[in-house]
Amino acid sequence: MTARPVLTTERFELWKPAASDLDDLVRLLEGEDMTRFLGPARPTALSQFDRLLRNAGSWALHGYGNFAVRRPGESGIIGTCGVFHSLRGFGKGMDDVPEAGWVVRQDWWGKGVAGEAMRAVFPWFDAVHGDRRVACMIEEGNTASERLAAALGFVRYDRHEPEDDKGVVLNLFERVPG
Repeated sequence: MTARPVLTTERFELWKPAASDLDDLVRLLEGEDMTRFLGPARPTALSQFDRLLRNAGSWALHGYGNFAVRRPGESGIIGTCGVFHSLRGFGKGMDDVPEAGWVVRQDWWGKGVAGEAMRAVFPWFDAVHGDRRVACMIEEGNTASERLAAALGFVRYDRHEPEDDKGVVLNLFERVPG
């Protein structure tokens, strides 16, 4: 873990990623229904190691990424929230752009974690990186995330349907400057 959090909210500290986060990232995805709307993400060390490296790379190359959300004075991660640099590979405004995302541990669902964290992230992101377009993709059926996206100022602009039966339908949102 780094020496101190980058951001704080009333209830949480937001930290940059650290190599020591791997076990907590695996625990974050454990639990019934945790990965239902997370595509290929799984609660395995290999899956979360790749995610940790992508996030650390976003921080190293672009100066922003997802934060590990913790209670003050505690080391356990209860969520990951932030704006990271994305390349989804299907176009539609989702490649080589800042993308917002949030995942909250199941025992913290419904307690406002993602909203509180993201309301701290956006002013920081805008101040440091300028008021820029930020994309967001949400798997169809994830109404809780769609409600949060709307509350954060995102509007739906497109939809991505998989080319085969193995993918999922994604609703695409954006937060535009202004």
